[in-house]
Amino acid sequence: MTYTNFTVETDADGIALVTWDMPEKSMNVFTVEVMDEIEKIIDATVADEAVKGVVFTSGKSSFSGGADLTMIKSMFSMLAEEKAKDPQSAVQKLFDAAGRMSWLWRKIETNGKPWVSAINGTCMGGAFELSLACHGRVAANSKAVKIALPEVKVGIFPGAGGTQRVPRLANAQDALQMMTTGQSLTSQRAKAMGLVHQVVEPDQLIPAAKQMIKDGLKPVAPWDEKGFRVPGGGVWTPAAAQLFPAAPAILRRETAGNYPGALAILKCVYEGLQLPFDTALKVEQRYFTQILQTTEAFSMIRSLFVSMQELGKGARRPAGVPKTDIRKVGVVGAGFMGASIAYVTAAAGIPVVLIDRDQEAADKGKAHSEKLVSDQVGKGRMTKEDGEKLLSLVTPTPDYSTLSDVDLVVEAVFEDRAVKKAVIEQVEAVIPETAIFASNTSTLPITGLAENSRRPEQFIGVHFFSPVEKMMLTEVILGEKSGDKALAMALDFVGKIKKTPIVVNDTRGFFVNRCVFRYINEAYDMLAEGVPAVMIENAAKMAGMPVGPLSLNDEVAVDLSQKIMKASIADLGPNSVKPEHMALIDKMVDVLDRRGRKNGQGFYDYPPKPAKKSLWPGLKDLYPQKPASEVDVNVLKQRFLVTIALEAARTVEEGIVTDPREADVGSILGFGFAPYTGGTLSYIDGMGVKIFVDLAEKLAAHYGDHFKPTPLLKEMAANGETFYGRFDPYGDVEKAA
Repeated sequence: MTYTNFTVETDADGIALVTWDMPEKSMNVFTVEVMDEIEKIIDATVADEAVKGVVFTSGKSSFSGGADLTMIKSMFSMLAEEKAKDPQSAVQKLFDAAGRMSWLWRKIETNGKPWVSAINGTCMGGAFELSLACHGRVAANSKAVKIALPEVKVGIFPGAGGTQRVPRLANAQDALQMMTTGQSLTSQRAKAMGLVHQVVEPDQLIPAAKQMIKDGLKPVAPWDEKGFRVPGGGVWTPAAAQLFPAAPAILRRETAGNYPGALAILKCVYEGLQLPFDTALKVEQRYFTQILQTTEAFSMIRSLFVSMQELGKGARRPAGVPKTDIRKVGVVGAGFMGASIAYVTAAAGIPVVLIDRDQEAADKGKAHSEKLVSDQVGKGRMTKEDGEKLLSLVTPTPDYSTLSDVDLVVEAVFEDRAVKKAVIEQVEAVIPETAIFASNTSTLPITGLAENSRRPEQFIGVHFFSPVEKMMLTEVILGEKSGDKALAMALDFVGKIKKTPIVVNDTRGFFVNRCVFRYINEAYDMLAEGVPAVMIENAAKMAGMPVGPLSLNDEVAVDLSQKIMKASIADLGPNSVKPEHMALIDKMVDVLDRRGRKNGQGFYDYPPKPAKKSLWPGLKDLYPQKPASEVDVNVLKQRFLVTIALEAARTVEEGIVTDPREADVGSILGFGFAPYTGGTLSYIDGMGVKIFVDLAEKLAAHYGDHFKPTPLLKEMAANGETFYGRFDPYGDVEKAA
């Protein structure tokens, strides 16, 4: 029998080697066709008396990344369609669909012949759950092997047996830690936990897997044998009596109760360990079906799984523009940002010229790459040889003529129009006519900068976030005259360096910074109202933000906020900044010299390490303080999320953001907007636009006109619309009126 996605070769010892190698895919993923073929392979190997056992492996450099996004999308589409016909029947069909993978893996486990999973690379989600259902697991001793059940990061949980097999192999505490955080394991760590039987050198992977079968591997899972005991003794032991009652509180401390999928993992493990295995799988299937119906799961899967992949694959790339083979890049400005951009460019294998005013400054920029490489080598994440190769691709120089053969130039000099104008003129005097000029400005509108260019159609914004080597997002900003070629090449470059792009039209602050400063400004308002700073920071984190607004302001730099405010007043007039905000920041910077983390004091104090930062006690003296009992934390949480979401809605109404996927993905990757909501626009859609508008009007009555809903939101509320309905990213995007 032949298969589309698999090859099956049976050797003289009767061991069938099943190799998963999907055509025209860089990574194996689960689709309906793949699962159908796996079931056929199970049946065929069981029926073939010549087959004594099966080794399951991958023909690619990775094992599998888990489920395919089209399969996930089809499941939600099916649920919506069936609910319209018969809600009760829809849930039953979802239950059956949700259990397909789980019971298929159970079929492997009980087929009567030994199966061994040979894990050669990244093994995520359902792929590791398949491996757990095999009777033996061998992993390669390689940095390429990353084993994880990361489903909680997209709002769900390991629903194909993961919550039942992992705690029956590893101790409950390690199992819960792995699944509720989605952490990745090395092959050695997986072995230490009891999740993998052997770790061997990569060239011995298949021989070792076959040897397990030759050595008489029993085709029975431990939990199917009489007398099986859960590691550590199950839920009735003294250790479990300490773990399980405390686990929900610990989880709430970490997640603020915002992630139903994480809590479902605790329930599945606690209930499942008290039941026979097949019954436990049904419990898992029931909870999985419930979680799939939550707003959090739908929104997180759509934004963090589906939309992020679509944008990463070039969903916004203009049609008809040939793919660019970027062979050389120039970076002008060897400061922290420019040096970091040069590093990620070289890490992608692209030669890069790093230019600054003199050789010393350029060399200092390359030294940043040298430090990053040294850190990676020291942590075992990069070989010395790979590090040397990366560094060889970075050429520091003050000589602009070295840009004569680049495909793209990234400008990363000071946020000063005159400085940028001079750089644009120097660069355009030497680069090829076909090259694209990309400015990394974070505050200055691209259209205005492009007025200094002889070729504004080949001028575009590419806004990176700090630290560049860690932040996944890049904003690609279209000036009024930016052409399709500039957009296409910018997206090709961003994809090459493994960042996720969002495309936005030109405006002051673009998308991310507009939202970030609304978040910070709300904290200024709260301080002025007398809300204790610690409540401001904690409320923001309880709302789902990764860091509080005052901490974030320190990271951005308080004096940078001052510069941005002054520039806004100069360009847009005094009404563009609240006087009380300006007064606060002027006092922080000019009177108190509290500029943020960079000078060791801002809204927080930053003592020498290892001491931790702490809120500056003097904050309470800036304004009369309210007693904590008079402050409603839930209202603080609402204010933070609503003010950011309103700003995102304004960018849509103004035509800055035209695709809701980009607002959602950009808000999560750019500044960590409450991931459980799915992003700013999903937050509004998930709540319901009418409910959101009512809440915004209520907040406006108490806390200021900046909470007033926009005309677009009022219109959508009246019409019962959603952002993903009105601005359908898969059809003709309707512009705001």
